[in-house]
Amino acid sequence: MTLLVLLGLLCWEFFKTGLFAVGGGLATLPFLYDMSTRMHWFSTADVANMVAISESTPGPLGINMATYVGFNGGLNAGGPLGAIAGAIVAPVSEVLPSLIIIMIIAKVLAKFKENQIVQDVFYGLRPASVGLIAAAGVEVVKIALLALEKWTGFTLQSLLAVINWPCVALAAVLLVLTRLFKKVHPVAFIGGSAAVGIVFGLLGWI
Repeated sequence: MTLLVLLGLLCWEFFKTGLFAVGGGLATLPFLYDMSTRMHWFSTADVANMVAISESTPGPLGINMATYVGFNGGLNAGGPLGAIAGAIVAPVSEVLPSLIIIMIIAKVLAKFKENQIVQDVFYGLRPASVGLIAAAGVEVVKIALLALEKWTGFTLQSLLAVINWPCVALAAVLLVLTRLFKKVHPVAFIGGSAAVGIVFGLLGWI
């Protein structure tokens, strides 16, 4: 695949993602999983890594993931210059629909915001965004907390083997700590989780 073809595909795929991913960064995950299946630019495991990296770095989740995909795709197709081009094209393509829509809405919303049809549209979009985010959450849980390749049937032993217990324990501890220490900055929890992940890896638990 030539670099120009790749950039065109990146533009089209992320434009569609930005246009239909109602609900923000996490709502883009179902589109990324679909993109992984069709385009083979990255694996589903890469999506989980992208979420971890994107949540640990400044900037919106969806934009960070688009940059990640564009950079890797451009690097494979056109080397360092391709990586830079891909890292620009993908996130710009994702935000372009929002920019266009906001410019249009800014012109007409003040006039039509009380319109019953407009209110009904927003009423329908809210559960759609919840559904997209919930679907993304299920996929992340499957990758991060489960080992589905160990599934052998509906037996207690199989069920226990499927659960990634160290990761479940870490998630549970973090859930409790974030509720108890609400004033602690999220960066502290992210850094602590990264350190625990290194320790778990060295011990061979993950």
